Amino acid sequence: MPGMETLSSGASRLGLQLSPEQLQQFDIYYHELIDWNKRINLTAITGYEDVQINHFLDSLTVVLAWQTTAGEPGPKVIDVGTGGGLPGIPLKITFPQIRLVLLEATAKKATFLRHLQGRLRLEDVEIVVGRAEELAHNVQYREGFNLVLSRAVASLPTLAELTLPFCAIDGSVVLHKKGDIEEELKKASGAIDTCGGDLREVRAVELPEFPDLRQLVVIDKISATPEQYPRRPGIPKKKPIR
Repeated sequence: MPGMETLSSGASRLGLQLSPEQLQQFDIYYHELIDWNKRINLTAITGYEDVQINHFLDSLTVVLAWQTTAGEPGPKVIDVGTGGGLPGIPLKITFPQIRLVLLEATAKKATFLRHLQGRLRLEDVEIVVGRAEELAHNVQYREGFNLVLSRAVASLPTLAELTLPFCAIDGSVVLHKKGDIEEELKKASGAIDTCGGDLREVRAVELPEFPDLRQLVVIDKISATPEQYPRRPGIPKKKPIR
């Protein structure tokens, strides 16, 4: 499939060989994202190469911290604050066996995601409109996922409280971060501990496509999250756990 060479070569550096059909799905994804972006705010990044690198390839860097094999039953994955479907949908295209929940608070963005799911013919994808602070108390979702993802723009103490309650014990949370996060990490240790997590590693993403500092914060879930967390909407951001 001509046109997605940048994504294809970057993915191969991550050990991923994308098929022509998968590259075509990414191409459709790009065009739908840009088309819908004229009506609802999905992304500030719109160039063909830029989306391949900063959205699609960036999403796939999750594999540096987490792997699934084709023979395994599909792991359950939730993408918290998914926006335009990132990083969840690029991972679903690449690993069709995962069972994916996309959580998005904005109904218009969820409408785009449903349209995209149909265009890409993705199975085992559930799109939920709601806030993490509320959905994480629903027994259907609480501690129900092997992998919890978020590229949402929030501080680590807030993200820890919003994501760890979804993670099953022995599962993992993988958070995308840019730049120097040493101070954020220090502030997040209380929230990680309180919500049952253990910081496994901060993995630097070293690919020539990314000139800036990108990292994956990997948190393992080692014990149940106390039932009062996450606190009600807005509180994790206003008053992070210390």
